[in-house]
Order: sequence, then structure tokens, then C-alpha cells
Amino acid sequence: MPRFVTVARIAGMRSVHCTRAVYTALASLEGVATVDVVIGQATIEHDGRATEPAIRGGVELAGYELLETSEERQRTLPLL
Repeated sequence: MPRFVTVARIAGMRSVHCTRAVYTALASLEGVATVDVVIGQATIEHDGRATEPAIRGGVELAGYELLETSEERQRTLPLL
């Protein structure tokens, strides 16, 4: 199954509380497998359903501003 990794740059985060709020908002998005949040950035692994507008909505719901996103598709090789 194809996996996507989206890296989101986020403004306004200044503490561990901020990272928890963003993590909670992004982890609940449809299609998200894992989320790793540090101050100023979140890395989201998903199945393609976590679109940029959905990520923006999650970040804004947590009270922060999404500055930009970059996405890459991870290919899974079949086991032989």
C-alpha cells in the first residue's frame, strides 16, 4: 500500500504543550498512520487521505498556523 510522508512547517509553537496540541489534532485525521511533532514542524505518515487542507485545518484547530507542506511518496517493495 502506498504511503505518503508530509512534512508541515508550523508557526507559533513554543512549548511541549504546543507539540501535544498539534499531535492530538493531526493524529485524529483520517488516514494518518503516525505523527511526529517537534516545535515548528510535524511529520505525518498517511495513506494519501490527509490532504494539505485537512492538515491545515488540524493545525488551525490546535491554534497554530501552517506555513508550508512538502510531501513525498514512500514505495514499499514486495517481500521476496
